[in-house]
This record gives sequence, structure tokens and C-alpha cells, in this order.
Amino acid sequence: MKHGFYALVIVAAALPAAAHHSFPAQYDIDKPITLTGKVTKVEWTNPHIFIYADIPAADGAVVSWAFEMGGPNALIRQGWKRDSLKVGDLVTFEGSLARDGSNLVNARVVTMTETGRKMFAGSSGGDQAPAPK
Repeated sequence: MKHGFYALVIVAAALPAAAHHSFPAQYDIDKPITLTGKVTKVEWTNPHIFIYADIPAADGAVVSWAFEMGGPNALIRQGWKRDSLKVGDLVTFEGSLARDGSNLVNARVVTMTETGRKMFAGSSGGDQAPAPK
């Protein structure tokens, strides 16, 4: 019975680590992107916060994008609160595109369009834009 309990604890502890990934494995620092759109959903959960937004495309269509940010504790240290972004807020995201071509970005900076306030997103790729090559 004891061994089963310890095995369960080890498996449970490993789950968050399995969900965590390295920045270069999923995102391309050499593919920076800046997108502006309206927030549709905020997931304030571990291990990373995700913001979803509808972004107007060049052809006029609206495309849903996901923006991965740091974890809740990292963002709280950066000055974020659970209600810093609300559904309907117009924001600009700066970050790096996903390697797989999906509508996923690792956000570096989030700028509130109405106020101009810039907030770092706790990116695992760092908060600075890549140096020009």
C-alpha cells in the first residue's frame, strides 16, 4: 500500500513537468510577430497563463490566436493581476511565433491599446526583442 502511494505522488509530481516545455522547442525567436486584437478569453492557470484574442487578418477575416505567457506567480511579480486583461480589451502582443505554424505566440510584451501601458509577459524566451541580424 505504501509503495502505491509513493508511486502516485511521483506520477502526480511529474505531470506539470511533462506539460512544461522549453522555449526553443516550441517557438522560433527568429520569427518575431506583433499582433493587435480583442481579448476573447483569459486562462489564469499554471504552468502558463494563456490569453486568446481575435486578430483581424489582411483579408478582413478575424483569426483566433493564443498567446502563452509566464506563470501566475511570475506575472504577479511583474505587476499583473487576474483582472489586468478582460474580455473585449484591445491589446497589442509582441512575441515569437510557434515553430509548427499554428496561431500560437509566446508573448514577450502586452500593450493595452487604450492606455498605452506596456507589461512584460514573463516569456520563457526573455522580455527583450531578439537582436537584429
